[in-house]
Amino acid sequence: MTHSFQTLNEWLVYCEQLHPTAIDMTLERVRTVAQRMAISMKCPVITVAGTNGKGSTCAMLEAIFLQAGYRTGVYTSPHLVDFEERLRLNGASVDATELMASFASVERARCQNDELISLTYFEFSTLAILDVMRHHTLDVVVLEVGLGGRLDAVNIIEPDCAIITSVDLDHMALLGSDREAIGYEKAGIMRTGKPAIISDPVPPQSVLDRALEVGADVWRVGLDFNVSGDKQQWAWAGRGRRYAGMAYPSLRGANQLVNAAGVLAALVALREQLPVTAQALRCGLLSAELPGRFQIVPGQPTLVLDVAHNPHAVAALTANLDAMGFFPTTHAVFGAMADKDLDAMLARIGPIIDKWYFTDLPTPRAFSGAALLAQWQAQNKRTNVTATLHADPESALQAALAGADPADRIVVFGSFFTVGGVLKDGTPRLAAKHLPTS
Repeated sequence: MTHSFQTLNEWLVYCEQLHPTAIDMTLERVRTVAQRMAISMKCPVITVAGTNGKGSTCAMLEAIFLQAGYRTGVYTSPHLVDFEERLRLNGASVDATELMASFASVERARCQNDELISLTYFEFSTLAILDVMRHHTLDVVVLEVGLGGRLDAVNIIEPDCAIITSVDLDHMALLGSDREAIGYEKAGIMRTGKPAIISDPVPPQSVLDRALEVGADVWRVGLDFNVSGDKQQWAWAGRGRRYAGMAYPSLRGANQLVNAAGVLAALVALREQLPVTAQALRCGLLSAELPGRFQIVPGQPTLVLDVAHNPHAVAALTANLDAMGFFPTTHAVFGAMADKDLDAMLARIGPIIDKWYFTDLPTPRAFSGAALLAQWQAQNKRTNVTATLHADPESALQAALAGADPADRIVVFGSFFTVGGVLKDGTPRLAAKHLPTS
């Protein structure tokens, strides 16, 4: 029996409750449903995998292609506030009614001929999003891998170019216990004879071996393309092309130059199919926006939003915070999922945090605020640091604001749920009162 619901939220709740059992660890189930739905892309496809930097890479690609006049479809996950954020068509979030129609199409296809095909929440929603895209006339599609790559639902679509941004430790229970195992999973998006952009400066050997095995056209940072620059501008060079005197990307953080370098390599590799002018490239890098990636919100105190949720990302966040200059006190609103390496995350950023506000998150897959506090207490050696517990990110932020001086800094990080929790009613503009001096 197929289902039909009246709201997108009802569809999402239904998908979350499916909980398929005994799923074969291949993409055959997803491919079968996609074939029944006649899902395919009639334009070039770029698939992006990596531990960190995927969302930023997709945002830069989208901004550049829009500046070049192309019609774009971009699928990213997870979302911060609304599910519709996951699919942007020509730069705008998809309409919920379109998604609902495609969710219904997925449900009919998976139940066809009384042969019920099990799908996970991510597989079901990915098929719905791909179905929406196939009904639009697009010039280029950008697909962000949700988890891994080889067995990710987006990998049923044949990419014209693969980008692997970084490989580090995350989701180890599913992807493997070391960089080599994780790299093998991410390398699964590469295809024979197609460009494979590797922007990790030190990629696992498994990625290089897989590229050689499938015969991908590998572009490695440091070998096939390079970046250089000073405090004012930067340059990119590789395979007969050079771009010089470029302003730094609008997305903040030193790590964004690595992501931008991979983006330029992909654009050069695809220049025959998707020509882009130097002006479109420059304007796109300057106009790219992505909430929650070292997002600095002006106000008093300064607010920093970052979805850093693994040790590698937290290390980048820490370096970026260090580069911001002096703040009397740094407050941290922190909530995290239960599969994260908390010790490594807390140890990396701990030395620059003066006050912690640990929060529960609205999902059973997260650590409780109390568990985060206990882990921090077991590790913390600084006697002048305080910590409190809060029911949700918004109340944690309000507590931080109440305890902050206008010259301070508040950092909200640890999970999409944490950052999304303070963005649900729009981007907050903080205005703290001066604290009384003792």
